[in-house]
Amino acid sequence: MPAADVIIYILLLTGAALSFITRKLTLTGAITGAVVGLLIYKGAGYTGLAMLALFFIAGSWATGWRVNQKEAIGAAEKNTGRRTAGQVLANGGTAALLGGIAWYFPACTAVVELMIAGSFAAATADTLSSELGTIYGRQFFNILTFKKDMRGLDGVVSWEGTLIGLAGAFLIAIVYAVSFGWGVSVCWIVLAGFIGNLVDSVLGALLERKGLMGNNMVNFLNTVVGAGVCWLVS
Repeated sequence: MPAADVIIYILLLTGAALSFITRKLTLTGAITGAVVGLLIYKGAGYTGLAMLALFFIAGSWATGWRVNQKEAIGAAEKNTGRRTAGQVLANGGTAALLGGIAWYFPACTAVVELMIAGSFAAATADTLSSELGTIYGRQFFNILTFKKDMRGLDGVVSWEGTLIGLAGAFLIAIVYAVSFGWGVSVCWIVLAGFIGNLVDSVLGALLERKGLMGNNMVNFLNTVVGAGVCWLVS
């Protein structure tokens, strides 16, 4: 076994343990996260892991940012911000599946890496726009009707939150560009993040608010859309 692989495996296990100890993930969430990280590494290498790490760090920070203020308006995540296995799969499951495909079919690696970037761009855009948009947004409106609505509700967005989401998608695009160079792919990744985030809001207003779809499924479809956009443009 290559020494580099051994080091990565140790880092994944250490990261999972620290995530549990610092209360960022539940126990099952930490174990699931390690498996997700392994598949992404096998399929997309160091770049895939870097995108996963960026999403996790940015998402965890945004979730915990001003959590008392979010709790006051009913917009805070359950488990005081600790992510469960379901949440890990909702945000990283698409990337893990793609990583497994690239691991088994190495010829697909190039397009899969772009799709993984698209999935993480969508996940990051959604997490940052919802968590920080709730705090920094000034006017909130329903994504379907464009009428003013109560912040924190499913399908309610703000211009500030949307811009924050675009910034999050761009961060993922930067990680991709560092490895594969600056080009039109950066635009595709940001576009994937924007469209995925938009679809997430529409599903939230159309289905989640009515109890017809859970938040984890909405988030999973968000990442599927992000990956799908990059597949289409590739």
